[in-house]
Amino acid sequence: MATVHLRIGDLVWGKLGRYPPWPGKIVSPPKDLKKPRGKKCHFVKFFGTEDHAWIKVEQLKPYHAHKEEMIKINKGKRFQQAVDAVEDFLKKAKGKEQNSDGKGDSKGKKMPNKPLKILEEDDEDLSALKDPSEKDLTDSDPEPSTIERLGAGPGSGFKWESSPVKDDPHFHHFLLSQSEKPASSMEPISKRLKIVEEDTGSTSIQAADSTAINGSITPTDKRIGFLGLGLMGSGIVSNLLKMGHVVTVWNRTAEKCDLFIQEGARLGRTPAEVASMCDITFSCVSDPKAARDLVLGPSGVLQGIRPGKCYVEMSTVDPETITELSQVITSRGGRFLEAPVAGSQQLSNDGMLVILAAGDRTVYEDCSSCFQAMGKTSFFLGEAGNAARMMLILNMVQGSFMATIAEGLTLAQATGQSQQTFLDILCQGQMASTFVDQKCQNILQGNFKPDYYLKHIQKDLRLAISMGDMANHPTPMAAAANEVYKRAKALDQSDNDISAVYRAYIH
Repeated sequence: MATVHLRIGDLVWGKLGRYPPWPGKIVSPPKDLKKPRGKKCHFVKFFGTEDHAWIKVEQLKPYHAHKEEMIKINKGKRFQQAVDAVEDFLKKAKGKEQNSDGKGDSKGKKMPNKPLKILEEDDEDLSALKDPSEKDLTDSDPEPSTIERLGAGPGSGFKWESSPVKDDPHFHHFLLSQSEKPASSMEPISKRLKIVEEDTGSTSIQAADSTAINGSITPTDKRIGFLGLGLMGSGIVSNLLKMGHVVTVWNRTAEKCDLFIQEGARLGRTPAEVASMCDITFSCVSDPKAARDLVLGPSGVLQGIRPGKCYVEMSTVDPETITELSQVITSRGGRFLEAPVAGSQQLSNDGMLVILAAGDRTVYEDCSSCFQAMGKTSFFLGEAGNAARMMLILNMVQGSFMATIAEGLTLAQATGQSQQTFLDILCQGQMASTFVDQKCQNILQGNFKPDYYLKHIQKDLRLAISMGDMANHPTPMAAAANEVYKRAKALDQSDNDISAVYRAYIH
């Protein structure tokens, strides 16, 4: 294959690690920036960002010759914005040529006023893009600077046959603008925690938003177990596998495991076997009884717990159940974390869940890459039981809100108003949200395919009301909503979506 000669000013596609090619322009490096030793490379400014980097020649391809090829394999929104920026640049350059009467305008060109954002190894953005297959340099292979390590470090070659990158809402390319400051996926999660002291004296610890780094997760080397492949668990396991985690699965209905085995998961015969085989075992089941049975029942998790083993309860249950499970796991020398998730089946599939964690802080840190794979944000809320309390409050609000929306839709119909117009008005006001729009559209279309089971939201309302009773705090709105959901269940809507509460008003 003929060598392609590139020079300053050429538009190119540049590639780093396992990430998709990105459009850029070869530019002159700052005078005080040394060129990396070793293989020949060029200094590239990437479009759509303020990022610059030394890129090896074999990792560069001419822009125009490969434009169609690159656009076919990369479909992300940020990628398209970068391509649009290239086209804008070309239009402006053509306009300048036409206005300069054929004279070049390269002389006297000034560098941009903004400081260069150069991707270095200790930079937040670079640590997010680092290829996990690359090994750290040792003392026997010294390099003069961090940026030289980027240009001349080990690489697997420039392979263009990489699989297409989907337009994932939580996937951000490694080329991030200066205005974005994502936390490094290589940095210990304990360094990315924002601690907020509340008036009560309790501590709420919020982890950095992992939205910007989900595309570049370095999976933990710990063996992961997962129990429960329902609406939420299935999406979670799929994302764990996609991000390179080693996962062993178990489900009460064994057939549900088959798809994940095909995707690379291992099969555990019992919860006890999974817990004994894995370093961290997650579970996500329907209710407190199922959660207890999974741990305490025959061949349950407790039988596989040994000192140092971690158990993470992701089910939405009451704080009393969490306390019980925490005590029995730690009594065997295990480490316990609760981590219920806020979201739906779609958000689970998209890896956009919100994770509320409480319990053993070190387990939370060990689960960093797992939480990044399955969610967009995680919170650490202190002692075990706090996450259960917060999740019940959140679901109480969501369930009550959904019941109110359904009530509004049916009242509109009963008074001769257009339900679609009601929705259109609602979605133009302060209450507008994706949740409202999707749920209402599903109601109007008669589509109640479960994204979050109605029976589960009714369970959460019941548990929240009980929690209010124990705290001697009134929950009249939740109590009223709970009655509506109970009626919907009596109408055989339990296994439909929560939006099926609508049917309680029309029967």
